Amino acid sequence: MERAEEGRVTTYDDRYDDRASLTDLTATAERVRRSVEAVIEGKPEVVRLSLTVLLAEGHLLIEDVPGVGKTMLAKALARSIDCSVRRIQFTPDLLPSDITGVSIYDQQRRDFEFKPGAIFAQIVIGDEINRASPKTQSALLESMEERQVTIDGQTYELPSPFMVVATQNPVEMEGTYPLPEAQRDRFMARVSMGYPSPEAELAMLDVHGAVSPLDDLQPVAHAHDIVKLVDAVRSVHVAEAVRRYAVDLVSATRNHPDLRLGASPRATLHLLRAAKASAALQGRDYALPDDVQALAVAVLAHRLLPTAQAQLNRRTSEQVVLEILQRVPVPTAAQQPAPPAPGPVPGVGPAPLYGRQQPGVRRL
Repeated sequence: MERAEEGRVTTYDDRYDDRASLTDLTATAERVRRSVEAVIEGKPEVVRLSLTVLLAEGHLLIEDVPGVGKTMLAKALARSIDCSVRRIQFTPDLLPSDITGVSIYDQQRRDFEFKPGAIFAQIVIGDEINRASPKTQSALLESMEERQVTIDGQTYELPSPFMVVATQNPVEMEGTYPLPEAQRDRFMARVSMGYPSPEAELAMLDVHGAVSPLDDLQPVAHAHDIVKLVDAVRSVHVAEAVRRYAVDLVSATRNHPDLRLGASPRATLHLLRAAKASAALQGRDYALPDDVQALAVAVLAHRLLPTAQAQLNRRTSEQVVLEILQRVPVPTAAQQPAPPAPGPVPGVGPAPLYGRQQPGVRRL
């Protein structure tokens, strides 16, 4: 369907009904993925993770050195969806009210009027989030967890879908404020862009050399399409053995000798939600241990604090998570009892039990 809006033509289908199938809805996610990959060359795994976080109702932290496309990825994802988008450039003089909004006294009405801040958007891009003071960073805590903002005793709901995509540079530490543990724990996943391959960099020169592809990027999905995708992800079945596997992985971080702070219960919930979104993107209405394994590093590593000895030994949180994945036993189909299958997802049919259609599970 084509629709003209503000002088441009968008080509998304916004006529899904409530009975749309999981297959139909994941086709929308595929269009968004292709749209973002048209801008971000040679990073399909990063694009897929960002889309997974979006469908899992999470927030994404993009961390890497300058010039590798952190802000470009956030802007490409935002422009691929026809929804409200606000960009916040975090600086040391940024105030919390610049993010959440402020009440201003109206002389004519003789009353205070609330002026919404930049957080009142469906996709919020926070560029260089660690350059703002901790007081300003804390303005995001309520909105990221509870999807609401409280100003002067009045609570305002944020729109749906709602996602914060933040970037930070881990190299330049002068004039920055590291994100506190409570702030990092709000982000569902952290991703590192990394340098592109020589072939991808050559393709980037051809595509980005004359004009930015962001200028021609058109929305391929509507906000309510994403809401329906999120609803489909919630319907994905997770067997008891897979849930237990996620809990075992997170529990192992709390007892590891190289960590002085393990993952929180929120991390377990985020890992499970991300696994369900990953399964839905692959057209499955049930999650596998493979989904949990593939997302464990991205979801857990940024929440962990290594001990001083581990830092001296150059042990990173990512290495610890990979070691835990090797140690924690992966559940098999034989270990899974036969619980009653959940209700069918519309248009897909009953969700099969874990392992019924899989010859085996992959071990790292």
